[in-house]
Amino acid sequence: MEEKKKILVIGGSYFYGRVFVMEAAREQNNYDITVLNRGTYSMDEFGVTQITGDRHDLEVFSKCDGDYDAVIDFCAYGEGDVETVIQALDGRVGQYVLISTVDVYERGSGILKTEEHELEHRIFEGDAGTYISGKVALEKEVRRVCEDRGVPYTILRPAILYGPYNYAPRESVYIQMMVVNHVLPRFTDADGRFQFVYVKDAAHAVLRVIGDEKAYGQSYNLCQDEVVTYDSFFETLKAAAKDVSDGEYQNVTAPLMTEELQEIPITVEEAEVQQIPIPFPATAAETELCSNEKSKRELGLKYTDFAEGMRRTFRAFKHVFI
Repeated sequence: MEEKKKILVIGGSYFYGRVFVMEAAREQNNYDITVLNRGTYSMDEFGVTQITGDRHDLEVFSKCDGDYDAVIDFCAYGEGDVETVIQALDGRVGQYVLISTVDVYERGSGILKTEEHELEHRIFEGDAGTYISGKVALEKEVRRVCEDRGVPYTILRPAILYGPYNYAPRESVYIQMMVVNHVLPRFTDADGRFQFVYVKDAAHAVLRVIGDEKAYGQSYNLCQDEVVTYDSFFETLKAAAKDVSDGEYQNVTAPLMTEELQEIPITVEEAEVQQIPIPFPATAAETELCSNEKSKRELGLKYTDFAEGMRRTFRAFKHVFI
């Protein structure tokens, strides 16, 4: 029997990281999992080792046991976050997997971005600007530090993540509106386009790159095949709200019949005034699209159909809001 791979997950108690831990824990014969995070949520149910502490307190890494075949970093946001981990672990890392974002690419080119596209060098205002500049800095850092220390690295760049456990105010906000208030906004002037990735697909991408020498030194965009608009997004939500005949979803939306749903036409500006969330690009000028061909070709990823992923997501959140 092949020896288990020892992996250290930094973060892992919230959305993407949590789903990854859940998926990796299903393969107990393949992985020995340690999770290092602040302990907001217990990971006991997954049968993993949990180390509680702040990643910026380097003493916490003294609790890490031995060498790791891979470190999966879900919560690196600022310059220095990668370097301090590798220094604290003193080179006991077989591979460093950095979770980045497709937002690192230079904006405004109007082309479909592959992994070779230039990274953003400008500094933008606000939280989004800080997030982007932080991830760009970390991508440069992981390359520099890992190459200096001879540690293989892989960078994953997910698009807009969605799915069960998503704590960000994105699709769940609209699902709550539908389930609780039986209303759904309809933006009349939104012409932006955007890309999603189902969280379980993104989790499987991490599993695919662990120990894969072909993925060393590589970056991968993670995004579904479909390009989505607000119109198609709302239509997909409406379809997800229907009582479908598939056994897995039978009667899960029975209390919410589509004919009861009130759609409210509204402009983007009106939505902003009324504090209705606009979590995705609303204008064509904000549209930034990426190619997923490399991840499909080199990692063998197959992305969940958006309609199917949203049905699963609606089902999960509906039970939260009822």
